[in-house]
Amino acid sequence: QSVVYCHGGRIGFFQGDIRLLSDDMKALRPTIFPVVPRLLNRMYDKIFSQADTSLKRWILEFAARRKKAEVRNGIIRNDSLWDKLFFNKIQASLGGCVRMIVTGAAPASPTVLGFLRAALGCQVYEGYGQTECTAGCTFTTPGDWTSGHVGAPLPCNLIRLKDVEELNYFASKGEGEICVKGPNVFKGYLKDEERTKEALDQEGWLHTGDIGKWLPNGTLKIIDRKKHIFKLAQGEYIAPEKIENIYIRSDPVAQIYVHGDSLQAFLVGIVVPDSEVMPGWAKKRGFDGTYAELCKNKELQQAIMEDMVRLGRESGLHSFEQVKAIYIHSDMFSVQNGLLTPTLKAKRPELRDYFKKQIEELYSSISI
Repeated sequence: QSVVYCHGGRIGFFQGDIRLLSDDMKALRPTIFPVVPRLLNRMYDKIFSQADTSLKRWILEFAARRKKAEVRNGIIRNDSLWDKLFFNKIQASLGGCVRMIVTGAAPASPTVLGFLRAALGCQVYEGYGQTECTAGCTFTTPGDWTSGHVGAPLPCNLIRLKDVEELNYFASKGEGEICVKGPNVFKGYLKDEERTKEALDQEGWLHTGDIGKWLPNGTLKIIDRKKHIFKLAQGEYIAPEKIENIYIRSDPVAQIYVHGDSLQAFLVGIVVPDSEVMPGWAKKRGFDGTYAELCKNKELQQAIMEDMVRLGRESGLHSFEQVKAIYIHSDMFSVQNGLLTPTLKAKRPELRDYFKKQIEELYSSISI
């Protein structure tokens, strides 16, 4: 916000209800749109759900391919023939003035980013960082419109990778925990020396807890998470956030919390369905009812879990990394109910305590 103010810009705030975001966009008509990947995924799913026949979908995909070809050649525009025929309605839904989209805070799907770069006719940047390094430490280089990475290191900081032996990541192979050093890195947590020593080593490197991989073009790819890892009863290490980032791509899933501990041999999950997408997804599979009724439908619950496991299998998850049971919760995790941080990240201890009863029931219902 401060950067926008310093350059003479204005700030618009949404009404607080994500379901009204489209109305807010049309009223505010932003030129710069910072957004979390989940909203981009919802936008992508909504566009393709409206292409409800094979012909419409083929035309949409054909138009997107033509625009993507322009993007690969460095042409970013919103006045082509394809924009006038197809994409102007999508651009109008965001106010019609967006020149730049900046996304971060969670992994973004390369498929979604590639399509939206073409459909919206604007620059889409992906960044990576933490509050502890003044928000950003890598950013997409202007002119590099490839996806699947978070860009190159910013000029203000150094980045190195450190071995994480328990997860078989080694810096000699270009993989490891991301460490950041530079004037943008903080000095420590206020009156909390213990947490400061955990985050900063003696040489001033900030240990982010994220696992990164250097790509041949010098960009960084986030591939795993070191924080919150735990062992299952059989000794296998689990990084739950990596699994959640795969499961969240399931169409009916809006939010997911994967739980496990060292006393159990398998994982379970708490799933919040997407209230807009799930009813239609369920109807195509023969399930009818209101959103509340569908959330209690055991057969639909099994269908959602099978879709999640399918995605996990396609993404290379091992059997022990797949959930064996899920509970469907109808209300979204939010900052207001104390289950998300202000930056919309899951509060894992709070989620564990909040769903303690449901988690115990899931474990008691399965025997492996």
